[in-house]
Amino acid sequence: MSDARRHTEQGEERKQQLLTAAEQLFTERGYGATRISDICAAAGVAKGLFYWYFPTKESLFAELVRTMRLALRRAQAAAMQPDADPVTRIRQGAEASVRFMAEHQPYFALLDVERTDDAMADVLKEGSDVYARDVRRLVAEAQAQGLVPDADPSFYAVGVMGAVSSFSHAHRMGRVQMPIDELAQLVGDWVTRALTGRAPIPATDRGAASLG
Repeated sequence: MSDARRHTEQGEERKQQLLTAAEQLFTERGYGATRISDICAAAGVAKGLFYWYFPTKESLFAELVRTMRLALRRAQAAAMQPDADPVTRIRQGAEASVRFMAEHQPYFALLDVERTDDAMADVLKEGSDVYARDVRRLVAEAQAQGLVPDADPSFYAVGVMGAVSSFSHAHRMGRVQMPIDELAQLVGDWVTRALTGRAPIPATDRGAASLG
């Protein structure tokens, strides 16, 4: 292994250590109460190195949000069957999102609090805009196939995102108490019915049937 490659890998490892420590401290103490020195101490990284990777605490938070957004999109993509119709893919992505949010409850609870901070609004909006574009594209594809009634795809995207976000938030807050797989399926049913106006296909039949 070359020295340059080893140094790059070590740098990425330190950067990830900072992100991991920051996520833990932000969720435990809150963003405002967490100092850069606290993050460095928890990560075992010298404070001077922090500024090599992140010019400010805000930039670290933004990187954390983008990292988690990428992980969410990967989870969605892994759940979507490439040959499935677009409504089914929307459903699969919604169910994967519910599961992902449950697996990362402390992080999303942190966002519930920090999204009211004007300094964080832009980076959080960036994430929701990316998801909205993904859903709008699939809705438009479904409309072209006659699976979803004609209307502004953005309207349907808001509904899909709202269902995922609201039910996941209710689960985090304990207002909805059920196994997460059951909740994910119910959200998938909700989304399917909202998009198509028809009852969803029973889970036992989904492998053999398609919406149409």
